[in-house]
Amino acid sequence: MTDVATDQLQVWVDQDLCTGDGLCVQYAPEVFEFDIDGLAYVKGTDGELRLAPGSRVDVPEHLRLEVIDSAKECPGDCIHVVRGSDGVEVAGPEATDD
Repeated sequence: MTDVATDQLQVWVDQDLCTGDGLCVQYAPEVFEFDIDGLAYVKGTDGELRLAPGSRVDVPEHLRLEVIDSAKECPGDCIHVVRGSDGVEVAGPEATDD
């Protein structure tokens, strides 16, 4: 069984649902950033925005809680946090409560 506390997490944003509210950018500016279209995108460790739909980035260990909170609090339900090992969503609109 995979443990979310130790498994590598990845995150992506569905821009079709993004409201541009900015909570994610406030929670984890190292992971989320607005583009000129006013929508949030994930960015890699190199600081580059991942503009392709469905682009995922690894969640830095020290920002796990902030990224999970971003997904839970997002008014657009557009942030997806998934386990890297199996792709199961642990936070976001498709997450199931265990």
